[in-house]
Amino acid sequence: MRERIIDYVNALTYPGIMLLILISAAFPAVRELLGFDPVLIPLIILGGHLLYSTVKATIQTKRITAGVLVVIAMIATLFIEDYLAGAIVGLMMVIGEALEGMTLEKTRNAVRELIKLTPSVASVLRNGQWVQVALGEVQRGDTVLVRPGERVPVDGRIIAGSAAVDESSINGESMPADKLEGAKVFAGSMCVTGALEVFVEKVGADTTFGQIIRVIKEAQMNKGATQKFADMFAGYFTPVVLLLAVAVYLLTGELVRAITILVIACPCALVLATPTAVVAGVGNAAKRGALIKGGVTLEQTGRITAVLFDKTGTLTKGTPAVKSIEAFAGFSEEQVLRFAAAAEQKSEHPIAKAILRKAAADGIVLEPAQDFVMEIGRGVSAVVGTSKVSVGNTRLLKDMTTSVAVRSAAEAQESLGRTALLVVVDGQVAGCLAVADTIREDAPQMIALLRQSGIKTIAMLTGDNKSVAAAIAKEVGITEFRAGLLPQEKLDVVREYQAKKEVVAMVGDGVNDGPSLVIADVGVAMGAMGTDVAIEAADIALMGDNLLLIPEMLGLSKAALKVIQQNIWVFAVAVNVVGMAFGSLGEMTPIQAAIVHNVASVAVVVNSARLLSYRQAAF
Repeated sequence: MRERIIDYVNALTYPGIMLLILISAAFPAVRELLGFDPVLIPLIILGGHLLYSTVKATIQTKRITAGVLVVIAMIATLFIEDYLAGAIVGLMMVIGEALEGMTLEKTRNAVRELIKLTPSVASVLRNGQWVQVALGEVQRGDTVLVRPGERVPVDGRIIAGSAAVDESSINGESMPADKLEGAKVFAGSMCVTGALEVFVEKVGADTTFGQIIRVIKEAQMNKGATQKFADMFAGYFTPVVLLLAVAVYLLTGELVRAITILVIACPCALVLATPTAVVAGVGNAAKRGALIKGGVTLEQTGRITAVLFDKTGTLTKGTPAVKSIEAFAGFSEEQVLRFAAAAEQKSEHPIAKAILRKAAADGIVLEPAQDFVMEIGRGVSAVVGTSKVSVGNTRLLKDMTTSVAVRSAAEAQESLGRTALLVVVDGQVAGCLAVADTIREDAPQMIALLRQSGIKTIAMLTGDNKSVAAAIAKEVGITEFRAGLLPQEKLDVVREYQAKKEVVAMVGDGVNDGPSLVIADVGVAMGAMGTDVAIEAADIALMGDNLLLIPEMLGLSKAALKVIQQNIWVFAVAVNVVGMAFGSLGEMTPIQAAIVHNVASVAVVVNSARLLSYRQAAF
């Protein structure tokens, strides 16, 4: 708070001095002492300031800028010898510039704070010693040391040590992640506890954090359709206002009315309407682990009517898990799991790893397995203790005589879209394990939030078979799905929805779904942290796996569109039109016009700044 007060004081010091001189002009003694009207001092200084900035802006943009109207108005006050009006117009404009600058700075701070998260130095292993070097001197292949409380300076792989690492600056996750040897770490993340030795793989702009900063900077330059319209409108608006002011003067013969029109009609609020909202919206998203690529994407996302999801790695975790265990022939569920896990110990298959994870979670101690054999497309077998154990799919049933209960159990699990695995011990079916991909815990809530926000078309696209797709869709709350799709067929489905005049968002993992992400109106890549392809291919890159960010980003984009419309039609167009009408009728003075003009401009920036704190209300 103290720093903010100092910033305001510093920004307003210059206009404050001018104000004091204006106040002094009210005292006859000051006029007698100086021998001239003190109002001329701020009129000349402020007029010169505005003239210089206007000429500079006109040269740079190569077109008539908004400031031209104010400069002409101030010069006109000299002709009618209303020096006080000219000085106050200039003062209000300078105060407005200062307040707009400070408020705009606030909207940019969210992005600037990200840049500060990268340390300027790093501890690097050189000749067997840890030495502090500038970050720019760190190279790929170096080894850096990250101590507790320090930020990771590079992208790399842990080669020694373990730590809890806060990655919220990249993926928005509030809980630190436990990192062990071999794990990846990313520049900008914080080592909370423990120390790490990291093998450097990426530095500087090549790191994930560097790409985030680059994308955000590009986003601020990426103009949406509304902003382009506002820029074009402002360019034509200035000459039209000049002609209107001349017409009013010729019709009424009152130069004050023309001056008032010139002051009130400056399209500053219109020019600020979209970029301030875009900067605030992009900054909000970046703080929470989502990269929105500029005004075009922000506006398009706000118009989304259909959301299509890839299944594996998006709605699901992409890693199988044991869903149920059923025991037969006097065996217990614990015995079935123990035999199955022991037989699978030497297998590298994802299903085997799922069984082993389940056994470890249940605290089961495994016996060593001998004579391990893997049969592709069938299963595995091994000797566990003195028992011959086989774990495999329903093809095992072809070689066995089994009860109706066993066959029914396997068929029931497969009808749910799960993989049924039979556990056979010494020629007898001991049990049936059901393994399936696991949905993300927040997937059902995310789908519900999308529906609550007004998205009516929600569908899942997958290459899996229909039974698996149906099971997953039902579990997450999606009623429409397409199964058995090849990558090219996913593209056709996206085009099909677009042909129905839907504005389509495609959500995928950013690598396998790259083509679909590109062709959709808005492509959203999940878990893009450290994935160059995802960051490049998607319009929105979610750095973590938080699905709830999807409805949040749609809500943020809709809020940004609403703010932009308010800025343009309420604070810019309406204020200008009403002000010019009052000025033309002689019901407003140049001083009043300057006040109203600046209030409208600051209102635009303050209204946009609300997006920095936007949060979607959960149901």
